[in-house]
Amino acid sequence: MPINSDYRGPGDLPEVIPVFPLPGALLLPRGQMPLNIFEPRYLAMVDDAFRDGHRLIGMIQPDAAHTRSPDKPALFRVGCVGRITQLAESGDGRYILELTGISRFKLVEELSVLTPYRQCKADFFAFLDDFTARKGEDEVNRAALLTALTDFLKVNNLKVDWEGIESAPNEALVNALAMMSPYGVAEKQAMLEAPDLKTRAEILIAVTEMDLAKKRTTGDPPLQ
Repeated sequence: MPINSDYRGPGDLPEVIPVFPLPGALLLPRGQMPLNIFEPRYLAMVDDAFRDGHRLIGMIQPDAAHTRSPDKPALFRVGCVGRITQLAESGDGRYILELTGISRFKLVEELSVLTPYRQCKADFFAFLDDFTARKGEDEVNRAALLTALTDFLKVNNLKVDWEGIESAPNEALVNALAMMSPYGVAEKQAMLEAPDLKTRAEILIAVTEMDLAKKRTTGDPPLQ
């Protein structure tokens, strides 16, 4: 999706970003994530994102294994910042928006702030390749990815727009399938933290194959 700002490197992003902890939510560079915002603290976050002009929100998963207080869950150390590229008001107090992923980040530290939402100091330099579109996509085993997708769809009795799949570049295909995948927090975090697109595709294929093998062995019902 075209966006109005050109992010060429870490210097184009602020050092401090608001973060939205959401389990199972995976945002990747140049991927699009729809969000339904209704909690007052996150409505305020969206308002402030427009007020400061950056329109940026950092998506990050809560880390349940290290959480001591349910009111303030621990966070994984890697997330992805996205720009609000679509926004609509629902008429009942909600925002319906879409984030377009820019770059992953390392969480350096969480700041003590007065805002109702959390803010973190972010390091984008560990993910310089995220600023180059389609980098490394020639290394992706597209045939293996499509085979895993075909098997997944068959087992779960699902259909997909194959014309769109076949025309999608490898980066868009891998990232879209990873973001839409029905897997858990750990699997989503592994795909987020993958060092390159090839590895992300390999993780997605492996997780899918394990899930399919489990279904065939245990007779678990397909996903609804």
